[in-house]
Amino acid sequence: MGGPAAADCFRYCEDLVRRGDKDRFLASLFAPEDNRKHLFALYAFNIEVARIRDVVSDALPGEMRLQWWRDALAGCGHGEVGRHPVAAALIETLDRCDLSCQPFHDLIEARTFDIYDDPMPTVADLEAYVRATSSQPMAVATEILGVRGCNWTTAMVDHGGIAYAITGLLRAMPFHAARGQIFLPDEIFTRHGVDREDVFAANDTPELRAALADVRALAWHHLDQAGSCIRDICRQAVPAVLPIALVRPYLKTMDRPGYQPFTEKCVVPQWRRQLTLWNAARTATRSC
Repeated sequence: MGGPAAADCFRYCEDLVRRGDKDRFLASLFAPEDNRKHLFALYAFNIEVARIRDVVSDALPGEMRLQWWRDALAGCGHGEVGRHPVAAALIETLDRCDLSCQPFHDLIEARTFDIYDDPMPTVADLEAYVRATSSQPMAVATEILGVRGCNWTTAMVDHGGIAYAITGLLRAMPFHAARGQIFLPDEIFTRHGVDREDVFAANDTPELRAALADVRALAWHHLDQAGSCIRDICRQAVPAVLPIALVRPYLKTMDRPGYQPFTEKCVVPQWRRQLTLWNAARTATRSC
């Protein structure tokens, strides 16, 4: 690995995940130490790509940054890649863990949506987006942990990743709306007569509340589907799927009567998140 030392690159990823994705950071602490650094590389890559919208002035430089990651995965520009700690750690992780590049390309392609202000047309479009940006990275994490070919784990990752990501988009709706973007499906907003301009203006209307309840119901549905697999998943995969356990407390917070979606942050205290993860870590018992 050129550029910074390998250990420094992985430490950089760990620090980035600790600061930028606390839920996955806490879940990763349940993984064997040898696997942990590779999980941090995966999650750091996810953070880097997800925050492109936040660091560019318009779509063109955003497209250029996404293309840089495509080139990095394709093995182009190795000198520059070697000087980027996240890219360098990711490339080593791909090699050491024998990972396919396709899920990473799928994630990059899906994240193209982020750099524009286009609406999310349908529920199916939303599910496809979060499957690429949440479920597939979770599946890669299970491979890093040595789990391949477990149908129960695959099903849990698919539904659980969708539930986790939709819940995250609900929590982040005020932030996204403030920058003129809505990730929730127009199909549901139209059904309830929601005016997009009300969302951008942070107007908490009855129509919007009804639409958000429908989106939460979609997340609950996928969470229930994931929960039906929990006792049959491979025990080795548990650190990868642990973030799913946090969906329930987040959704219950937003389901409370009187919850204010624009002014009330959906936050679960860290001590409670850690306790939830610890309890969930003891659930799966099947070895692969």
